Amino acid sequence: MNLNELFDTIKIQSLKGDRNVEVNGLHFDSRKVQEGDLFVACRGTISDGHKYIESVVDKGAKVVVCEELPQVSNAETTYIVVEDSLATLSQLAHNYYGKPSENIQLVGVTGTNGKTTIASLLYKLFKKLGYKTGLLSTVCNYVDNDKIKATHTTPDPLQLNCLLSQMVEEGCEYCFMEVSSHAIDQKRVGALNFKGGIFTNISHDHLDYHKTFDNYLKVKKAFFDNLGKKSFALTNADDKNGKFMLQNTKAHKLLYSTRSFADFRCRILEKHFSGMLLEMDEVETWTNFIGDFNAHNLIAVYGAARLLNQSKDEVLTGISELKSVDGRFESIISKEGIMAIVDYAHTPDALKNVLESIEALRTRNEQVITVVGAGGDRDKTKRPLMAKISAELSDKLILTSDNPRSEDPNQIIIDMKEGVDASNQRKVLAITDRKEAIRTACMLAQKNDIILVAGKGHEDYQEIKGVKHHFDDKEVIQEIFKL
Repeated sequence: MNLNELFDTIKIQSLKGDRNVEVNGLHFDSRKVQEGDLFVACRGTISDGHKYIESVVDKGAKVVVCEELPQVSNAETTYIVVEDSLATLSQLAHNYYGKPSENIQLVGVTGTNGKTTIASLLYKLFKKLGYKTGLLSTVCNYVDNDKIKATHTTPDPLQLNCLLSQMVEEGCEYCFMEVSSHAIDQKRVGALNFKGGIFTNISHDHLDYHKTFDNYLKVKKAFFDNLGKKSFALTNADDKNGKFMLQNTKAHKLLYSTRSFADFRCRILEKHFSGMLLEMDEVETWTNFIGDFNAHNLIAVYGAARLLNQSKDEVLTGISELKSVDGRFESIISKEGIMAIVDYAHTPDALKNVLESIEALRTRNEQVITVVGAGGDRDKTKRPLMAKISAELSDKLILTSDNPRSEDPNQIIIDMKEGVDASNQRKVLAITDRKEAIRTACMLAQKNDIILVAGKGHEDYQEIKGVKHHFDDKEVIQEIFKL
């Protein structure tokens, strides 16, 4: 592709070399650069791409994009200096792949909890409505029916635009994607053209990266600040920061709620372990979902579908047929009548939502046994909060490993136990081996008891000391239940 086309509308601070050249490929990972490629030197949280400029030039890189020129340059290489390499990378990827987000109706979902459920349900709903549709999510990416393994909640700009380009080529009319706070902060989505944005909620998470809750809040808000006038911004009126997200957006502002006046309103009429009867837009609709948090998710799905010009009756019919997303409040019942629930809840607020949903449905003649851990190399401040909430809302609590990564799993459990009040200490067991922790919960449970296995949900691995080992909570439970 010609360099002039690539830099269409991109501001350049200075240029050294020939601008009228062709480039073979686009990379920000120096290990992938080949002869004739363009390399973008980005400053990351772990390494600085500027350190690898000399090595990519030696590999034959034709163009280097950077924030400052290297001390030594090559006469056959073009050097382009920009103000912000990360922002430029997003714009270059957008141009390189033919500006795919301008040829598909792209809706982004952001917030702490609920992103995966809302994006996945919208994908499933629009498939039911007869559209070719794409999905970019934590669980999996889809180019219509083609499944592509996900490595991040939001892919890097090159992967992202490549996938969107594939969707356009496949004839997809819509794409629903999770937008993580990391992706917003690292400008991975900065050049994309969004038809709409959905805000779910915001609570304690990712403070290892953002450092303060205020920073985390502002990053989420930045997504809505950047939406255009022709887009919609749909936010949760029941979250105290929901309206804050809309303060500076140019997009059409709308609210959804289960508790107050809003553009899209939902009321819970009945709750059962088999589902909920909801009143959505003044129509009674049976759904296969459990929990108040899922009522919020479903009214967000309904609102987004209506804003995308889908008919009320068809959307409500489609919603009534939808099933739970993989690893989100999935239930497994043993032959003896013990119910195990697998859920991805890995933040204090998500755990509270799931456990309160169980509390609202239980008869109190059964016990709730929770198995939960916390991820290593992540926000440590949420660990005691997760244990505190789990102990308060469970009859028994087993603290165990999640993905310890490079950390000692025993230390993570110690960090969690610090949040458990003295009055609840008697409820708590610590079993480092996650399989043994789940087995113990199943051994302690009797008929009608409820086991919550939280934290990993859809994940089919455990990451220990940099190595991913196969591990699936659902498989373990089914093995123990002999199903």
